[in-house]
Order: sequence, then structure tokens, then C-alpha cells
Amino acid sequence: MKFSCLFFFLLTNGLVFRVAAQNRQIDSYDLVWNTPSRDAGESMPCGGGDIGLNVWVENGDLLFYFSRSGTFDENNALLKGGRIRVRLSPNPFAGPLFTQKLVLEDGGILITGSTAPPQPTAGSTAPPNPITAYIRIWVDVYRPVIHLELNSNSPLDAEAFYESWRTTDRILTGKENNANSYKWAARQAPDGKVITRRDSIRFQQDGIVFYHRNRPGPTVFDVTVHQQGLDSVKSQLTDPLKDLTFGGLLQGTDMRPAGTTQGSYLGTDYTGWKLASHRPARSRHIDLYLATAQTPTIEDWTTTLMHTIEEAKAHEATARVATTTWWTKWWNRSFISIQPDSPLSSLWPIGRNYQLFRYMLACNAYGQYPTKFNGGLFTYDPCLTDTSMHFTPDFRNWGGGTMTAQNQRLVYFPMIRSGDFDWMKPQFEFYLRSLKAAEARTKVYWGHAGASFTEQLENFGLPDNAEYGWDMPAGHDKGVEYNAWLEYEWDTVLEFCLMMLETERYSGQDITGCLPFIQSCLEFFNEHYQYLARQRGRKILDEQGHMVLYPGSAGETYKMAYNSSSTIAGLHTILTRLLELPPQYLSDSARREWSTMLHRLPSLSFRSFDGHPTIAPAQLWERVNNKESMQLYPVFPWGIYGVGRPGLDTAVNTWKYDTDVVKFRSYIGWKQDNIFAARLGLTDEAARLTFQKLANSGRRFPAFWGPGFDWTPDHNWGGSGMIGLQEMLMQTDGKKIFLFPAWPRDVDVHFKLYAPYSTIIE
Repeated sequence: MKFSCLFFFLLTNGLVFRVAAQNRQIDSYDLVWNTPSRDAGESMPCGGGDIGLNVWVENGDLLFYFSRSGTFDENNALLKGGRIRVRLSPNPFAGPLFTQKLVLEDGGILITGSTAPPQPTAGSTAPPNPITAYIRIWVDVYRPVIHLELNSNSPLDAEAFYESWRTTDRILTGKENNANSYKWAARQAPDGKVITRRDSIRFQQDGIVFYHRNRPGPTVFDVTVHQQGLDSVKSQLTDPLKDLTFGGLLQGTDMRPAGTTQGSYLGTDYTGWKLASHRPARSRHIDLYLATAQTPTIEDWTTTLMHTIEEAKAHEATARVATTTWWTKWWNRSFISIQPDSPLSSLWPIGRNYQLFRYMLACNAYGQYPTKFNGGLFTYDPCLTDTSMHFTPDFRNWGGGTMTAQNQRLVYFPMIRSGDFDWMKPQFEFYLRSLKAAEARTKVYWGHAGASFTEQLENFGLPDNAEYGWDMPAGHDKGVEYNAWLEYEWDTVLEFCLMMLETERYSGQDITGCLPFIQSCLEFFNEHYQYLARQRGRKILDEQGHMVLYPGSAGETYKMAYNSSSTIAGLHTILTRLLELPPQYLSDSARREWSTMLHRLPSLSFRSFDGHPTIAPAQLWERVNNKESMQLYPVFPWGIYGVGRPGLDTAVNTWKYDTDVVKFRSYIGWKQDNIFAARLGLTDEAARLTFQKLANSGRRFPAFWGPGFDWTPDHNWGGSGMIGLQEMLMQTDGKKIFLFPAWPRDVDVHFKLYAPYSTIIE
């Protein structure tokens, strides 16, 4: 493929460019390991629906951690379900022949092992065959069930262990509290200490029942509501932690309880509950049924679990085919394959890693909560990421129930171009559920309307208590976090408004249910900055009749900003897109209101470096607090500048000459310089940074990037890499599509991506 010019198409609704509607590369991206792993850090992800597994074989034992969306304890840590260990006897996985394969086509993992051939006995004419066993691990996409299918050429005994490190109450101290919502404010927890409560685990007939039930009494929700002066509206808010129970049942074909074991893994003590086979067999199933629910009693949760088991058994004959069909159809939905006919090329792994990370995102396609930026469902023992952190496998940095907007957005933006609109529902519903809390806090603190969303947002819609600030001085505005990084940072929610609007534009989905949310977010800015202007003086607008966005913030970086460019660009884009919606979405009075606000927005600010005009991060600011290039947010995500748009030279100058932009540039973690470069048509820079982002992670699984600024695996690292690759291949402006705006002309690529107005490009 050789391109010497830029192509663009003017599209009509529903136009589709296709060559061959299939992802012919996906089988070649199957990951195969020919030796067992040293530890959990060399695990392989597997999952589906809302369940994720870390799978590995160590010292002849098959092990996996399992996680599920929404398993929060009283402290808002996202706890793992536990660890499963499977051991066969005789043990083929301790032999010389071994493979572990991630089979992308059906979303599962196949593990194969063979013993060494036995020595022939005296007088025999041929040596006996080695013992070979296969274990297929897969997760039902439609029901919360994990399946292990064991087959062998000779009868084998089997043991299955459910292993838990939550067998006693554990007091958390120091950095270990970074896994929950108390972080460095553990003394503010009930009784002045943060405790991970023990689980309930027991043998039941032929299986093992295990669950964690949040204890009666105050949760971090209660502590946070009181801290932030919102007791008067507490009844309007929802506590997602109260009476929450999560766990399940482990069963195996022809297996029975066989006692408990004790052990330690990477410094964490555990107890194992064992199931053992009655007799050797060539074939058996081990199944793990899960249930998560807020119920008044544990008996009600048990009923939920029994319903899961009954439904799974009713669909036992068709579940595997249905799941495989789901994966096959999904892989054909979209893809990017680089140098597809040259697997030895240094760039071929970039396309593979794009697909592997998208597979990881698919494992929480239908979660109750969004995929967490700091590891998703695939975290493992923290000492394998940071050797100073000898904590349990439940640990992840930056909290479990805290959804940091600037990080979460990078996980979800790539789903638009990949056509995974259905996966965006958990992130959208998270914000829709939080709307009432955001509106209530605005009314309590300032007495006006609109939803005030903060950057660090708990799963119940309020700021994280530690980030909010426990040392807030008397007289400080309780609606403003007492935090040098987060104060006045309210505009990050606008990016999720944009995703909702993009969903309508790309797929034609009805977003009527999102309109109250989008309009409430806009109403907050409209009302609040007039409110603040009245506190300073008599006029609510400046001398040009524009709003004054002060105090504000350009990300976490340019603080106490006056007319932040990222805020202005965000409001401009959301208002413009809102007014472009089809007539049925807005009344005439609403259109007049939002048109007035749009015309009242101040202009972006500019500054010069060595005579080169550039976009300024704000008109004024007091200090620089972080390392984000907010002056390029009008390029991404807000799309005011870019290929084919006016003012591109000014935006390119900002990339080239702004000293902060140059200093902050990196491919690590949430850095989005690769996306900026692609949007600006800077092919060499976009390719260098994006290919660095999506290069092999340095861990055994090549898409376990991190920790970056967050944790391992770093999902906002992978997400920003996906976005950059998509933008290198295709960009849009209204009904224009620009193909290969920042793609190296000597690199072959086969892609299928989504564009606005129900358009698919392959």
C-alpha cells in the first residue's frame, strides 16, 4: 500500500465501504506459551461478560484469579473473588511438553500438557503412549459462570482448590489503603481503622460456597456524605455498598469435599478448600458460578446464586456455542492489522497488541460498573508490580470504586471507532446514576441548578473523601475540593457528554435518556459562573458580553485559571453538538437557551513563542501543578483544530514551540501526545509515539502495560494507544472522512473502523 496524498469522502447516511467483512488475522494473533509461568505476573487474561481471569500454570498446577465487575467492600476496594488451583495426577503439566494458548476466536484459553513417554517394559513390542491432558477455560458471555473442561487420553485424578486470603479480618495500614477510598485518611474510617472483613467459606454438599457480605453499619458512603455536609439530602442518594454480597459456588464432576490446606503465595497467607475426584476419569467439568447482589439477607443472595446455577444448567448444552458465536461476530465488528502479511515485521506486534487489549476490554463488555482504568479485572499480586508493596492480591493503586474521569475517558473513547457502542453502557449508566447526587450537591452548596461532577468520583457520585480533603479550613467553600490538583476541576464530565453525543451520531442510537444528564452538566457551568460573578460584583458578564470562567482549572495542571481553554473548548463542542441533534431531541425554548450560552462563551486565548502563535492553556493562571498539555485539548478531544480544519498551523505551532508541551511529551501511561500528533497530521511523531505505546509491554503478556502513573495493567495506557492508532488511520469532520491522515506510507494495514452516520470503512 503506497499513499502519496490525503483522501476524504463526503458521505451520505448509511454509506458503507467494505472489502471482506471478516478479521482474517485474528487466528494469527492467538498467543501461545510453550513453558509454564514463574508466577502470577506471567498470567494470561481470559474472560467474558463482566468476568476476568488471570490464568497461569506454575509448578504443574493450573491457577487463576477471578474478578467480577461491582465487587466492592465497605471501604470501596474492588475485591477479587479468590484464586482457583487445579491439580491433576498423574500430572501432565509437570512434563516436558506444554502449551498455553489464548484462543481469541472463541475467547478462551487451552492448556495442553504431556508426560514424558514411560520406559517400555521387558518384552513389550512398543513403548506406551505418554499421558496427555487438555484443559479449556472459558467464561459464559451471557451468564456469570466460569467453565473448565478437562480431557485426557488416560484416566486422571483431579483436585480443585478454592483459595482465599480473606479468612480473618485484616487491618490495612499505610499505602495498602490506596486500594480503597480512604487512601491516606484511614483514621477517618469507623473506629479509626480500615478493615477488610473476612469472607464466609464452607463446604456445601459436593461443592464450596464462598461469599463476602458487607457488614451492617456505616460504609465509606456514610462517612463521605457526612464529611461533605450532605446529610440533609442523604435520602436522595444511593449507597451501592450497603448489604452488597458477592461470591459463588465451586463444583466439579464426580468431586467431593476433601478438607482444607494452608499455604503462602508471594508472602500472602491463604487457606484452600479442596474438592477431590471420587475416581480417575478421562473427562470432567469444573464450574464456578458467581452471584453479586444487594439483598436484605444472605438467604436472598443465596436465592440469587441458585437462580444463576439453575439458568446455567438449563443452557448447558448451548452455552459454549452461544459464547463462541458471540466472540466470532464481535471480532468481525472491527479490527486493525498492521503488516498483516509480514508477521516477522517489527510493527506486526502493534496490531496484535491492539487486538489483545481490545479483548481485555471485551471481558467487561456488560459489567454493572465501568472497566477500571487502573487494571480493569486483571490485576495480580502487587509485589510483582512494585517490590515494596507486599499486600494481598486485592490491591490496586488509586482505588477500587473511584472512577477518575481523565483516566476513564481513555478507556472508553476508542470504543466509538471500534463500533463497540454496547460496551459504553456501563460508563454511561455510571454517570446517569450519579446525576442525582451531582445535582443535590450543587443545590446544597450554592443554591442553584445543574450537576457538579468532580474529577475523582466515587461510585455513588460524590468526590472521594481523601481527595476532597479532611483538613478543609472553616469558611472554605464546601463544594470545592480542598486539593491543589483537583480544585475547580469540573469540566472532565463533558468528555462523557461527548461520548453520548457521538454514540447518537455514529450509530443512530436514541439518546433521549442521556439528554437530562448532558443539559444538567451544561446548566451547572451556565449557572455557577454567573453565581460566582455575582459574588465578585454586580455584572455577570465581561465587557464583551461573555461569561467569565473563573476560578477554573485546565486539567490538574494550570490551576486557578481564568478562562481555561480546555473548558471553553469543551463547552463549545458540547453546545454545538447538542444544537445539531435532530429536532425531536430539544424543544425550541431549550435550543434558544443553549444558543445563548454558546454565544456567551469567551474565545480561546493565544500566546507566542519566538513569534509563533500558539493556543494558550488559559487567559491567566496562578501555577503549574501537573504535566498535562491542556493547550492541545482543543485538538483532542474537542476537535476544534485538526486535519482539514481552520487554524491547523496554530495548533501545530503549539505542538512544536510551546515549551510546556515539549517538556511534558511522552508515550507513558495516560499521556495522549500520540493522539495530538495524529490529529495534527504529524505522521512521524504520531507513528513514533503510538508504536511506542502499543509495543510489547515487557511482561509475558504483551498488553499488560504499566504501571505508568497508575497500575498494572494500565488500561488508560492501552486505551490512549488504541485512540492514537485509530486517528492515524481515519479522522472525521462532520460528513467528511479523512483516510490515512497520519499513516506512514510504507506500512501496510488492513482495518475496519466506524465513522459517523452508520458508516463503516474497511
